[in-house]
Amino acid sequence: MALRIAIKRAYEPAAKSDGRRILVDRLWPRGVKREFAAIDEWMKDVAPSTELRRWFAHDPAHWKEFIQRYRKELASPAAEAAMERLRKLASDRKVTLVYAAADSEYNNAVALRTILGARTART
Repeated sequence: MALRIAIKRAYEPAAKSDGRRILVDRLWPRGVKREFAAIDEWMKDVAPSTELRRWFAHDPAHWKEFIQRYRKELASPAAEAAMERLRKLASDRKVTLVYAAADSEYNNAVALRTILGARTART
């Protein structure tokens, strides 16, 4: 099953080509108005915990371990249910994971897309 998942920063304007826009952070992006963000769904259950986010601190040296720790957090029942919903949505239409971090290469949305791809490939 091919998942159609894009990634976009919350501070970039929404576009029709984004498909369903899903915020994957625990906190609302600072200074972003809800109308501008055009978020269709806010999935806090797939966001990394505050402790994990602080430990990672967008340090590329922590990237691989961040993904491992994040994958473990996503094994909780609430996160599993949200991940299943996310997989279903992305198999039916394009989904854009929206995040607030300034780092476009090392952030939870990139990690989440990686994790979703790995899980999908194994099933």
